[in-house]
Amino acid sequence: MPTATHMHEGQEGKSIAFDDLLASAKQKVPADKLMSIARLENIVRGDVKNQQIAAYKQLYASWDSLNQLPIAAYYLGESAKLENSEKSLTFAANLFLEHLEHAEDPAVMNWETKQAITLLDKAITLSPGNDSLKIKQALLYMNTEPMVGVQKLRDVVAANPDNAEAQITLANLAIQSNQFDKAIDRMESFTQKHPEEAKAVFVLAEAYRGKGDVKKAVELLEKCKTLVKDPSLKAEIDSYIRSIK
Repeated sequence: MPTATHMHEGQEGKSIAFDDLLASAKQKVPADKLMSIARLENIVRGDVKNQQIAAYKQLYASWDSLNQLPIAAYYLGESAKLENSEKSLTFAANLFLEHLEHAEDPAVMNWETKQAITLLDKAITLSPGNDSLKIKQALLYMNTEPMVGVQKLRDVVAANPDNAEAQITLANLAIQSNQFDKAIDRMESFTQKHPEEAKAVFVLAEAYRGKGDVKKAVELLEKCKTLVKDPSLKAEIDSYIRSIK
C-alpha cells in the first residue's frame, strides 16, 4: 500500500468524473470491442441483480484486458456493492490501491482514493471488528481528510492498544511530521509490552535518529537485528547502521 506521504503529494485538487474518465478511455478502444462494452452497459442499467453483477464483472474483465485498471476497478466495485460481501468489496478496493501506487494524474488519484474509501466503508460495516480494513481506510483518508485518518487510527488503538499495525502507523506519521517525541512516547510504551515486535523497535530507532540521538538509534537498531531471522534483513540493518554513524 502507498504511504500517506507518497499519495498526499499527488492528491491535491478536484477528482475526475467517472464519465469523463470513461469517455477518454473509449476513444482508444476498437469499434468491435466498444459494441461489446455497450451491450454490457445496457445490462447493468436493468433491474435484474444477478444479470447486473455478471455484466459488471464482464465489464471489469473487458477493461482489464485493455489495461484500463481504474475503469476495470470501478466496474468490479459496482459488482461488489451488489454482492455486498466483505471479500468482494475488499478485493475491489485493493485494485484501486494497486493503481494508486503508480498513478500520476492527481484528479484520477483523488477519484480512486474516494472509490476505495467507499468500498472499504461498506466492507467495514459488514466486518466491524476487522482492524486491518480500518487502518487501510485511515491511510486513504490521510490524502483527503488527514485528521479523519488520524482519528480513525486512534480509534483502532483506543479499542485495541496491542494492535501493532495501528500503533506503528501513528508513530510513522508522527515521524513524518517531525513530531519525534510523540513517536518515541508511543513506541516506548508499545515496546515495553511487546519487546519482540521488530518493526516497532525499528520505528523507535528512527524516531531517536530523527531527534538527533544517533547513539540511542544505533542501540535500538542492534536490538532490532536480534529480533529478525532473515539474514538479508540483518545485513540491511547493518548497512543502515553504518550509514547513520
